[in-house]
Amino acid sequence: MNDAMLPRRRFGGATVLVAAAIAAPALRAQARVEKPRLSIAVGGKAAFYYLPLTVAEQLGYFRDEGLDVEIADFAGGSRALQAVVGGSADVVSGAYEHTINLQSKNQFFQAFVLQGRAPQIAVGVSMKAVPGYRTVADLRGRKIGVSAPGSSTNMVANLVLSRAGVRASEVSYIGVGTSAGALAALRSGQIDAMSNTDPVMTMLEQKGEVKIISDTRTLKGTHEVFGGPMPAACLYAPLEFVQKNPNTCQALTNAIVHSLKWLQTAGPSDIIKTVPEAYLLGDRALYLASFNKVREAIALDGLIPEEGARTALKALASFEPTVKADRIELGKTFTNDFARRAKDRFKA
Repeated sequence: MNDAMLPRRRFGGATVLVAAAIAAPALRAQARVEKPRLSIAVGGKAAFYYLPLTVAEQLGYFRDEGLDVEIADFAGGSRALQAVVGGSADVVSGAYEHTINLQSKNQFFQAFVLQGRAPQIAVGVSMKAVPGYRTVADLRGRKIGVSAPGSSTNMVANLVLSRAGVRASEVSYIGVGTSAGALAALRSGQIDAMSNTDPVMTMLEQKGEVKIISDTRTLKGTHEVFGGPMPAACLYAPLEFVQKNPNTCQALTNAIVHSLKWLQTAGPSDIIKTVPEAYLLGDRALYLASFNKVREAIALDGLIPEEGARTALKALASFEPTVKADRIELGKTFTNDFARRAKDRFKA
């Protein structure tokens, strides 16, 4: 497959037929997928954090791999995870560190393709609610918005607070989602600060509504916060699912890596034409400004760096008492086998 397929969404059925004809030889050459129909749970699909997933869906890359994928969108990553744990979804599109948290509870999940090489999460304090803000300690007793309690946005907020000597129990976390609801929560005064993703945080920042106090939307900022590379969004599933459905996981990985390759050369107009209109939150210019800010945080080839896995474990163990670093087998939390094969397939 190549990027010449991009116009499919504008030219209707004829283009789909052409695309199917092009895809057919590739599909015949691939091993048969064990689960052609499956569901992916995601927490806040409109966020740039999950842009590769949206691209794969909108440009038909899952279909090209012989998959019929249903995407179920939840308020945050923790809710998406609950869907898979409960059996209503097969795979999670969510933060890598959840696989470590789960293993600490004796639940084994494995990440198999990376979408983001930085968390893309910023923590901002409301200029209206906390006009005299000076240090993180000023957030004691305050209400902090996160996509959902237990999500990656919650994790980053916990890390920032703990390093300033503020315990999680000294603040109140409120789930606000990752789009229009998050904007409304801060603007209406329901929360005093927020840990969230783009485009929401850039929109608030550019309008002077928040003061950013921690930023992982860039590789440099991520290193400053975590002390090393920090893998972010990925596809992960119960280890048993990955072992029983290797061809399905390979097909999913191929679709995501195809998206990553497309995103490396996509221009602003390509992004606008590809994502649903609702993702723009009514402001195309600010949406694109947000994209430019997080672009380097998008993964390049789907590979999860071993150093990044160690960074995630160290970060979680620093404030989460249930995570004991010496008891976690990082090798079981991720595999790069599928991403390596996909990378070879999509070499330019």
